[in-house]
Amino acid sequence: MARHASILKNQRPISAIKIRPVKGWAGLNLADLWHYRELLWILALRDVKLRYKQTVLGIIWVILQPLLAALIFAVIFGRLAKLPTDGLPYILFAYAGLVGWNYFSGAVERAGSSLITQTNLITKIYFPRMLIPLSSMVSVLVDLVVTLVVMLGMLLAFGLLPSWQVFALPLFLLLIALTAAGVGLWLSALGVYYRDFVYAIPFLIQIWLYASPVVYSTSIVPENLRWLYALNPMVSGIEGVRWSVLGRGILNEQMMVTSTLVALLIFLSGLFLFKRVESNFADVI
Repeated sequence: MARHASILKNQRPISAIKIRPVKGWAGLNLADLWHYRELLWILALRDVKLRYKQTVLGIIWVILQPLLAALIFAVIFGRLAKLPTDGLPYILFAYAGLVGWNYFSGAVERAGSSLITQTNLITKIYFPRMLIPLSSMVSVLVDLVVTLVVMLGMLLAFGLLPSWQVFALPLFLLLIALTAAGVGLWLSALGVYYRDFVYAIPFLIQIWLYASPVVYSTSIVPENLRWLYALNPMVSGIEGVRWSVLGRGILNEQMMVTSTLVALLIFLSGLFLFKRVESNFADVI
């Protein structure tokens, strides 16, 4: 007994270990996303293949959808409503707006419902769940490239050529992609817990379309209110695409700064929300 008492007396007290969630930027664990980057491309490629599998027209649908929409807009809003187009043929004006808009709407729609459609994958193996909505947005880049090629063909048909401004196009597309990523992360994360968010995506996209200068020019908005209008990041994104490709667009530094800050806010808040609720996806979904 004395021996045991001596051993216990000489032992150091066991210190308590507290496990706390990682906060701040470290909690995003972006290094984990980089480690699984190959999976991002695999999921994106699979999404593209599934989208066009067993289709007769295949990639032609990507060409027809914005082209037919631009023709309809040209008749309704160009000829009948006679909306201003900054001196451009309405079909070019509308199609240039649809280039950025179609990528945004396609990315948001696919990312917003991506976790629900990938239930089996989420519940079986571990990987950063954020790769699922991000890969959905990457897969839509194929459609964006096709619409840009058609845009170039339309410019040549009208006897126009892009100027030096076209080199700014990636910046405006990045603004659109950043906004789409943030909205997609918000909707995909909340959609796991509340299916209403998934069902509301088409309605949200439809409302957002008419709140963005796709079928009309920002010139109809009073100049003193354009900074407020630019709180919608798609305003500067769409007008920027027009300015880059067609050389016309209602855009200024104040609008760009406002839209960029809002896009960053949407994206970063989407990242933090997604990482905060990600650990419960497999149990809830």
